[in-house]
Amino acid sequence: MLLLTPSLPFPSISVPTKFLRLKSSSLFLIRSSSMDTPQPKKVAVCGGGVIGVCIAYFLSKNGAAVTLIEQSSIACAASGRAGGFLALDWCDGGPVASLARASFNLHCSLAEELNGPQSYGYRPLTTLSVSVTESSLSSSSSASNQTGPGPLPSWVDGPAKSPRTIGSTSSTAQVHPQLFTKTLLSKAVNEYGVEVVIGKAERVELAEGKTRGVVLEDGREIVADAVLLALGPWTKRFSLLGSIFTIYGIKAHSIVLKPKEPDRITPHALFLTYYPAQGGKPMDPEVYPRPTGEVYICGMSAQAEVPDDPEQITPVPESINALKRVAASVSSHLVEGEAAVKTEQACILPCSEDDVPIIGEVPGIKGCYVATGHSCWGILNGPATGAAMAELILDGHASIVDLSRFNPTRFSSARKK
Repeated sequence: MLLLTPSLPFPSISVPTKFLRLKSSSLFLIRSSSMDTPQPKKVAVCGGGVIGVCIAYFLSKNGAAVTLIEQSSIACAASGRAGGFLALDWCDGGPVASLARASFNLHCSLAEELNGPQSYGYRPLTTLSVSVTESSLSSSSSASNQTGPGPLPSWVDGPAKSPRTIGSTSSTAQVHPQLFTKTLLSKAVNEYGVEVVIGKAERVELAEGKTRGVVLEDGREIVADAVLLALGPWTKRFSLLGSIFTIYGIKAHSIVLKPKEPDRITPHALFLTYYPAQGGKPMDPEVYPRPTGEVYICGMSAQAEVPDDPEQITPVPESINALKRVAASVSSHLVEGEAAVKTEQACILPCSEDDVPIIGEVPGIKGCYVATGHSCWGILNGPATGAAMAELILDGHASIVDLSRFNPTRFSSARKK
């Protein structure tokens, strides 16, 4: 078996183990070891994105022997190319509300435990809704057209109007998603013994309807008491799931810019209503300055086929050019020449057929679990998904979040009607 401990671009973190306390005062407790503790439960987690890594982290922290299986590299797909935006209450009123709130609070606790501001760019944000019309070229018009509770930050000097605060530093925040995922895995590997195997999971090995491990494409078998499939849009390639639910992919584009004067860019996330110069339907791109001095801009999303290899996902040039025009319209600091284009990229977000995450044990297969379908909220909802799945696998039920709404059996019930 090839065991790989990832080489990360920052030192390993050594902090005292502590409880993770939610604002609701509920606790996710760490099991204590004793002389009569049975052999740890062996769990194979398939998928090295944020969902799989969060599950591996909480499982291993609570005593499981975890093997993380990843086809390519850690956070190589959406978890490495997402915006990393976090919101406490933006999912309120919907099925994901409790998951999002619990996860936002866990992000706060993890940032304290893992030195998040320095390790992976965790910080609170003020978030604004802004209207931008590309055809208006005068930056001075932005000031005269402003309405709402306060002015735009000075770096937003393009044709913007109608600014509105939609998130405060107590309700919205950000992380660098790739660094967050790798920091969490580094902690799990170095302190809780998670093993990382690079290989393509081919099938779940079963015996009398019960999971016994995972077989890789090269024939290696990872023996496990439980298997967790957290492969994002690639989860659908497992035939045992195809008859239960459908996962499809949304391809989203993004660019990362490095302004010449990064200190001028304040921590304000922008959610835009953007009217292109040529007319047509308005777009809804998003702008996230990062504490690294970079500015991340995303948008231009559409349903797309999922390639076999995450490394095969390439951006559409027209979509990248549209995002560059968005950047130039928002700020003179983000015009090419004033800002270097560091990255042009695309990723595929996993979406379920009812747009609700799928989290739970696979019907009819004891010991086989799935966690996918988080759409654009995967980075936000990773920690609570991980904590809840660890409880479900180790204790038989989750207490941190009620998972019944996310159970894959809901699709079986719907198809019988």
